[in-house]
Amino acid sequence: MPSTAAKLVSEFVGMALLACVVVGSGIMGTNLSDDPGVALLINTISTIFALAILILILGPISGAHFNPAVTLVSLANKTMQARDALAYIGVQVAGAITGAIVANAMFDLAVIEISKTDRITVGKLLGEVIATAGLILVIGVLIDRAQTSLIPVVVAGWIGSAYFFTSSTSFANPAITIGRVFSDTFAGIAPSSVLPFIVAQLVGATIGMFVVKSIAKVK
Repeated sequence: MPSTAAKLVSEFVGMALLACVVVGSGIMGTNLSDDPGVALLINTISTIFALAILILILGPISGAHFNPAVTLVSLANKTMQARDALAYIGVQVAGAITGAIVANAMFDLAVIEISKTDRITVGKLLGEVIATAGLILVIGVLIDRAQTSLIPVVVAGWIGSAYFFTSSTSFANPAITIGRVFSDTFAGIAPSSVLPFIVAQLVGATIGMFVVKSIAKVK
């Protein structure tokens, strides 16, 4: 059984690498092409592969939450204690900020750039609800079916798909949302957009959790 310290290190490192991939691939995408569709494709492909790999290698240590919404659902389902959940969320947010800063540095940008990209529309908030609800749904269903070995591929597949079919490009993660504030690049989000996005994500997580519970009861 991994120690608490090992779990927290796993969550921090996984979150930092994921944020670095999300922000860094967005920067690379815009460096390689002026077409936002091509940039989004580069961003999506990189995120899909990195997310699957990180869940696969770090899942046995910390459960590879890499997302406060996933951690809060675990807390609500009583599979995690409040103290551990708060610690997870703290290192997830710290990791996301660290990853965004490292991505800026890799591309010789200012280490900290506060994003000016305002993302608030009703449609984008709805997109975040759907993206996060779907994420919690696929994780919950696989756990309920004892198919956890499929989580790396299925979660990466859902997020990759949601990059394209949601208007928000599927942040679906409060920590990533906060981290992306610190890069005024393709993946950035303005501070004023953060709270509405996080509220939408938590609403989506709640919906996803109740759908999973309904499915489990029907079974």
